[in-house]
Amino acid sequence: MTPFMKTTLPTFVGVSALALVLAGCAGPEVKHVDSDSSRTVLGVDKINMQDWNMAADDMIKKLLDEVINQDKLQSADGPGKPSVMAISRVVNSTSEQFDNDMLLKRIRIALLQTGKVVVDITAGLGGPEDPLAEEAKRANAFAGGKKLRRPDYTLSGKILEDRSRAGNIREANYFFQLSLASTDGLAIWEAEKRITKQGKKSSVGF
Repeated sequence: MTPFMKTTLPTFVGVSALALVLAGCAGPEVKHVDSDSSRTVLGVDKINMQDWNMAADDMIKKLLDEVINQDKLQSADGPGKPSVMAISRVVNSTSEQFDNDMLLKRIRIALLQTGKVVVDITAGLGGPEDPLAEEAKRANAFAGGKKLRRPDYTLSGKILEDRSRAGNIREANYFFQLSLASTDGLAIWEAEKRITKQGKKSSVGF
């Protein structure tokens, strides 16, 4: 072995070992996927993004087909004016903790895009969604000597789950229920979307 080889061999081995260590620390590859695609992670033990999107899109279609496009909504401001909708309670009866906007925000956006519905973000059981808008609303009503504008409709709902097991197969059923009511307390529309999932472990696009 030449002096050159004696010098470079340990250096080469050290660099190679370092490269292997760094490669091991790099971790798995992470990439972006379409949030609406079937490539998002899906598991039996929780409500995943695919489930939220599926439930919301089903509710949107039913609301458009059965209510909005049938011109069944009325506005206290008169014909041709958009109806005012407020979000009421959406009860979570599942074993999970989540923000209801995972379901409701997608629905709200779709309704607003029709131009036939506006959402009152100052009315809510837990207080106004936007306190500044609520303050401005009250100030404008007071300055103009008018009563506060009441919503024409309220949207409420419930999310339930039912779980079962057969051998090593687990099944989860999620029920997404929504009700649209007029402010006289009468439900004018209701719908339910059931999502059933089976599996042994979390998977992608299961």
